[in-house]
Amino acid sequence: MINEADLRAAIASGNPGRARPALASLVEATPEQAEPLLLLGLQQNDMLLRQLSCSGLGHKPTPAGWEPLVHTLQHDPEVAVRAEAANALVSHGLERAWPLLLEAFQQENEWLLRCSVLSAVAEHPEAQPEALLQVAQLAIADADGTVRVGGAEILGRLVREAEPGCSAAAAARAALQNLQQDADHRVVAAALNGLQQPG
Repeated sequence: MINEADLRAAIASGNPGRARPALASLVEATPEQAEPLLLLGLQQNDMLLRQLSCSGLGHKPTPAGWEPLVHTLQHDPEVAVRAEAANALVSHGLERAWPLLLEAFQQENEWLLRCSVLSAVAEHPEAQPEALLQVAQLAIADADGTVRVGGAEILGRLVREAEPGCSAAAAARAALQNLQQDADHRVVAAALNGLQQPG
């Protein structure tokens, strides 16, 4: 059984050496036990503490965790924390999180946040072809090669998994063919890989 008073005191202490282990110990707690302490961690000055709190709220999603994660995604000063919040929001369901993730992707030029959004949706079973195509097209227009690779990988998923006659898959295939001319060899490799039909 967790001692909430001790953990609360440690998390709010302002001492990362006390606060981080206290937060990490919540891995054994139920979502209901962890929630108030994770939300407290989200309010601290230590960047890693906020990042850990976002991760915890993703692994132990509760209804009360949604709004604080949305606020963190939109307002936290540190991109690493915003990126973790984006990942955590997906645990509440991709359909619900999608408009927020797309908005963050469009408004932010930070590669870390963009890659977090891409990885959160890339393998998600709820992801719809049109949504995947939309975010992939934004990604392959990015100046950062790592983001373009992420976009190419999502296009490859569309080509592999879409139903016959799916317009998103046809658009994905055309985009991958164009990416074979990309200046970044990693993007070219991802495009070629995406165009290979499974055996």
